[in-house]
Amino acid sequence: MKRKFRVTALLIFSTFICFAALADLGGKWQGAITLPDGNTYPVTYEFTINGSQLTGKASAENSSKPINDGKINGTDLSFSITDDDNQPIPHSGKYYADGDSISLNVTYQGSKLHGTLKRAKN
Repeated sequence: MKRKFRVTALLIFSTFICFAALADLGGKWQGAITLPDGNTYPVTYEFTINGSQLTGKASAENSSKPINDGKINGTDLSFSITDDDNQPIPHSGKYYADGDSISLNVTYQGSKLHGTLKRAKN
């Protein structure tokens, strides 16, 4: 009986932790994507969370694009934005609560790019 209670309590606690991580993901994030030549490209993302859905916008160089097909599974996230030529730019990443950061992978014109985002200070 005690074992069942412990297992049930552990499952409930684990679920709570996952939902807490999802709630923490919402808001404004800033960082840079590293380009193949080593230069960096500053980006800003504003995420809105609704259950396991991720919406919002991505901004860079005075341009803003809506986030499409956004999904969250635990601390993993994925979404896409559409470039000016109407081509999707897939993004995938992982949220790290302990460092309040997001590791982000972007596929653009056949190149695999990586960046790190930090929560914006206001």
